[in-house]
Parts: sequence; structure tokens; C-alpha cells
Amino acid sequence: MTRRLHKLRRLLTSERGYSLIELLQVTIILGVVLGAVTTLFVRASIAEVDMNRRFQAQQEARLAVDRMRREIHCASLVAPTGASASITVTLPGGCPTAAGLPTTVVYDTQLVSSGRWQLRRAGVRVADYVAASAVFNYTAQSTSGLGKLNVTLPINLKPTDTTKEWRLEADIVLRNTTRS
Repeated sequence: MTRRLHKLRRLLTSERGYSLIELLQVTIILGVVLGAVTTLFVRASIAEVDMNRRFQAQQEARLAVDRMRREIHCASLVAPTGASASITVTLPGGCPTAAGLPTTVVYDTQLVSSGRWQLRRAGVRVADYVAASAVFNYTAQSTSGLGKLNVTLPINLKPTDTTKEWRLEADIVLRNTTRS
């Protein structure tokens, strides 16, 4: 027993340690590993922020088109006919958003920066990061059908990178138009 105690005491009181070169090697290896892990976390964080921004822009576009659909289903007229960056929607007094009086609402796109537009309703932004200006295409009523508005919203946070573009398309029929 004393022999073991003597051996243990000698190990505890020894002055052996690590050399400077060994400490530098460990420090360099630790630095490389921590650098790689930090880079991984930073890239993941940036990717998450980018994904959240894209999701918010897409969700904003969906909500804008939903609101447009409810309003335009009730509309009696949209002008102009054909592709355009702006439309004027005529709402009869019976529409919920018309508040009992016939009214007109303007939907348009406004240039924010190079390749980036905002979709607006009556001058108020309803969707952002739209990658084109002419997002409306109205086909007037005819003998074969009611008036129909096609809305195409390409959403892209980075207009220079077309691989990240998300496109929302909707055909909205004007239920209050008559076949001519």
C-alpha cells in the first residue's frame, strides 16, 4: 500500500509538462476546428435570415392576391385592357370594400430600386420584391366569357439571381361583368 502511495505522490509532484511546440500544435488545431464550426454557424444563420425574408415576401404576395381576388370578384370593370403595370378597378356600391358607394381603386407597381418593384393598392404597399412592372393582364368580357384579370407576381429578393425567383399567378374572374 505504501508503495502505491509513494508512486502516486511522485506522479503528483513531478514537474513534467508539455513543450511549447506541443501547446502551439494544439492551439493551431483548436483554432482550425473552431474556425470551421464558426463558419458553419454563420453561414447557417445567414441562410436562415435569407429564407425568412423570402418567406415573408412570398406570404405578402399571397395575401395581396387573396385581397385582390375578393375585391375584383365583386368588381364591375377593370381598365385598361391588356398587359399593364397599373389597373383601375370599379367597385359597385354592394361590394364589401366599397362601403355602400360606387368607388374605384387603383392597383399599380412602383419602382423601388433596379429590378425591384412594390405592388400597391391605392398608394399603399401590399407586396414587395416584385421582379417585374407589368404584372396585370386584363381580358375584357366577350360573348364567350366574363372579364378576367391575370395577375403574375414574380417575387425575388435578389433580382440579379433569377434562380431564386418565385412566381405567383392568379386568374381572377370579374363576376359582376356581363357577357356582351
